[in-house]
Amino acid sequence: MAKEEQPVRPWSLVGRWGGLGIPGVAGSYRYCRHVTQSAGSSFPVAFRLLPAARRRAMDALYAFLRVTDDLADAPGDPAAKRPELARWRAALGDALAGRYAHPVHPALHDTVRRHDIPPRYLYDVLDGVEADLAPVRFATFADLEPYCYRVASAVGLACVRVWGLRPGVRWADAEPPAVAAGIAFQLTNIVRDLAEDAARGRVYLPADELARFGCRPGEWADPAAAGSARELVRFQAVRARDYYRRAAGLDRLLTDPGRAIFGVMRGTYQALLDEVERRAAAGTFAGRARVSRRRKGLIFLRAWPVRWGLW
Repeated sequence: MAKEEQPVRPWSLVGRWGGLGIPGVAGSYRYCRHVTQSAGSSFPVAFRLLPAARRRAMDALYAFLRVTDDLADAPGDPAAKRPELARWRAALGDALAGRYAHPVHPALHDTVRRHDIPPRYLYDVLDGVEADLAPVRFATFADLEPYCYRVASAVGLACVRVWGLRPGVRWADAEPPAVAAGIAFQLTNIVRDLAEDAARGRVYLPADELARFGCRPGEWADPAAAGSARELVRFQAVRARDYYRRAAGLDRLLTDPGRAIFGVMRGTYQALLDEVERRAAAGTFAGRARVSRRRKGLIFLRAWPVRWGLW
């Protein structure tokens, strides 16, 4: 998730309910909607493309993922976060058995049941978050790819269950392009956040590729390294676009609302990758690449005819 979103601490939120305890399913969905609206992200706007019941399910997934993501990204000693993550993992198991310890849990449990979401996807995300608690290093892309699956593809696979498939389409057919989409999105995030992640002790690009291009983490903004960094980003962008191509087949498998929301996400991330490449070509690595509001708005507007089966 984008790091400018407002963090949500998982266990402190329980106290907000005071003597009211954990809400029922309807109250939990309202709570998840509040978390989604308060996050400061542009992606929940795309939830409007879905029918109401599926939109509520996306709120539940998003709220769970926001809480989970903040376990790793919020300020604090990583060692102190490990027990908190272990509690959150144990609480997920309890929640899926109907024992709730957090306002997100009733809606999440209902969503998992209604949309037949394999719990392993949620646990895969937790595994990815746990990896971020230590200094991140990957020797090769073969090491990085499973991480991308855990933190992004597993999310996408859960979302596809909510969005729904066209009649006659098998889930097994949708899995490969959904996995590819998640990896494409995560690779885009990685090249966007090179300097920011390096400052946090996280180097996601494989060590063998950094050596190949003569790039050292933390030197992205050094003008002397701009040429090497530009070539490295171009190489990563080519790889990411290959995954976008592999993901394209998902479009014809989804329901019309699913096609619409997937189109918004794919279009936005591809636009972000374009901007990252443009900045790299200009030797600009300081700050963060962003998609303009105008371009986001156009992507969203184009999705509406798709949502109603008109395109």
